[in-house]
Amino acid sequence: MIWTQGSEIVARSGYTALAVVDADGKLLGRLSIGEALENVRRSLESQFMHTAGLDEEEDLFAPILISAKRRAVWLGINLLTAFLAAWTIGLFEATLQQVVALAVLMPIVASMGGIAGSQTLTLMIRGLALEQITEQTYMTLLRKEIGVAAINGVLWSIVIAVITYFWFGDWLIGGIIGLAIVINIIIAAISGVYIPRWLDKLNIDPALSGSVILTTVTDVVGFFAFLGLGSLFLLA
Repeated sequence: MIWTQGSEIVARSGYTALAVVDADGKLLGRLSIGEALENVRRSLESQFMHTAGLDEEEDLFAPILISAKRRAVWLGINLLTAFLAAWTIGLFEATLQQVVALAVLMPIVASMGGIAGSQTLTLMIRGLALEQITEQTYMTLLRKEIGVAAINGVLWSIVIAVITYFWFGDWLIGGIIGLAIVINIIIAAISGVYIPRWLDKLNIDPALSGSVILTTVTDVVGFFAFLGLGSLFLLA
């Protein structure tokens, strides 16, 4: 952690190298810009591996059975969350049978929420890893992410609503998917802020499990909002 922070400082300093000292101010050596950038790159690669549920060194050369066991746990958890999303869809089976367009458009709602949430989640995990996030900055970050989500949600909901109208010739369906996307993106941003915090307090690595939980939230909320609004306005 300290080594990564030192590399970040050197990379942003504008100098070709900085001195490295101990707690007593004794000179230990120097850290060059090349070494610093390489350390930052390795740290980011490690975070990406953890996001996929892998261990960068142990999983790469571990025996087959051990690697399979580690990955199987998270594949199993992901399967359970997929069934939860499928169950949510099943609640609106009658709606889907009558309005086929909703079934065609469902993946768009889930995908937009998932990507928006992943962006926030990645930034939060990085901030926690670099110890840039404190109790005092949490609410500021939450307000910022909600604001970003609201702007992007409205922007892309308009684009998608227009495309949907030209596709299906129905402004009501376009409005429904637009509203569902705004709701899902905002919830995704809030989840992206809070999920790493909760997992960190439970001593669970958010980089390892955060994406699984986030996907569940965005899928369930997205499907429920979209199909619920469809049932309310199209079958009323």
